[in-house]
Amino acid sequence: MEQLTRLLHRAYADHAAAGRVFFASHQSAQDTAYRLGKGECWVAFQGDAMVATVTVAAPFAAPEGYPAPAGAGSFWQLAVEPSQRGTGLGQRLLALAEERIAALGSGQVVIDTSSQASELVGWYLRRGYVPAGTWRWDVTNYDSVVLVKDLFAR
Repeated sequence: MEQLTRLLHRAYADHAAAGRVFFASHQSAQDTAYRLGKGECWVAFQGDAMVATVTVAAPFAAPEGYPAPAGAGSFWQLAVEPSQRGTGLGQRLLALAEERIAALGSGQVVIDTSSQASELVGWYLRRGYVPAGTWRWDVTNYDSVVLVKDLFAR
């Protein structure tokens, strides 16, 4: 948990430096373990080094009022070691997350991210995600844009 938590901190450090307090930028190892317990955790290694991760669940247990389609799956803590950015690893993890959500029986995926993280929002929009609403988590300092993707659309 410590190694995974340190990876999350490094991967989300740019957001924290920009003033966006993503929970993964400062969560404890106990928080990491709790969040992993809500789904399947996938981890990528390069040799002995942990370089990426994503946690997947389907269906997603959305809080009341969260703008998620009924039965949608989700993923969180998608993180890539900063030195590995631009290698396609994030894209491969996204594809894995979507494949697992579909295999677990959900036809849609719902995620959210900071509405201020325009580069990240754009990354998801280019991959077929569409805005479905907004949400404010009590552990962040920003409004999130909620994004949905139909996994079976052609």
